[in-house]
Amino acid sequence: RCSMGCVYLNQEDLYNIDSKKLAKCIGVLPQRHCAPPDFKVRDLVGYGRVPYQKWYEQNTEEDEKIIEWALKATGTWALRDKSIQECSGGESQRVWIATVLAQQPEILFLDEPTTYLDIAHQQETMKLVKRLNHEAGIGVVMVLHDLSHALEISDRIIVLKNGCKYGEGRPQDIITPKMMREVYDVDCDVVQIPGRKKPLIMFKEIS
Repeated sequence: RCSMGCVYLNQEDLYNIDSKKLAKCIGVLPQRHCAPPDFKVRDLVGYGRVPYQKWYEQNTEEDEKIIEWALKATGTWALRDKSIQECSGGESQRVWIATVLAQQPEILFLDEPTTYLDIAHQQETMKLVKRLNHEAGIGVVMVLHDLSHALEISDRIIVLKNGCKYGEGRPQDIITPKMMREVYDVDCDVVQIPGRKKPLIMFKEIS
């Protein structure tokens, strides 16, 4: 178990933490997820309350308030009576984020949250994640391959190369032409645009 090291949460070995207790601290949204196609959106989001319930209990008034908050926070309240199958890709992703939010986690782990989404829905998802972090105070850890998104939204990043940490720090300090060449074998410029807080990655023209 510890041949590669141990992970601790609040000084407690993650391996020893009760699953329900852990679910109240950490919400995880994997890259791929599925639910029965006839599931209603509200019912799916309601599963986020499971860590707070005994197996035989139904939703309390407090549970319903939190489900409503999660739906409204993710802009999916209007979808609550739809089946998950009726939702578009962007809507579905927001519903799954709402499901994790209903857990009321302190930290949200997202694995490639914009995968399979078009540009508009990618932007929509990134804005939602940023808002949850800034307004709801939820810590967010994301795996991202889109470095433009990482540069734009992140407060701190870790770049991996061959399974090892290449660098860690502020995005504008780590995402540099040198890093792009050494890690991705790509030539680019990182350009600061007047009026923008974060720089932009400008890839060299393909010849």
